[in-house]
Amino acid sequence: MTTRLLALSVVIALFGALTAIALADVGFIGILAPHFQSWGAGQVLADLVILALLSCIWMVRDASARGLNAWPFVLVTLVAGSFGPLFYLVVRERRATRPVITAG
Repeated sequence: MTTRLLALSVVIALFGALTAIALADVGFIGILAPHFQSWGAGQVLADLVILALLSCIWMVRDASARGLNAWPFVLVTLVAGSFGPLFYLVVRERRATRPVITAG
């Protein structure tokens, strides 16, 4: 396992734990609701939406150049936010580090 894969795995595990705790505490609506209660919170939501859309554009272009299918990760991004790009980076890293088998 590469250092990048290890780091991504740790980030996914920690973010997944935080997400599970938040969902258990306030639910999906409870996570979104505060973003509509002030201009500052709305700005944070807008920032996250912009970042998610830019991530989707990057994943589609990067995946196309690498011969990967980005659409499952785009769908995960639209439904679950940062998990989409994080999982894409794991798949991308695993593919880049897997040994090449040649016919000999």
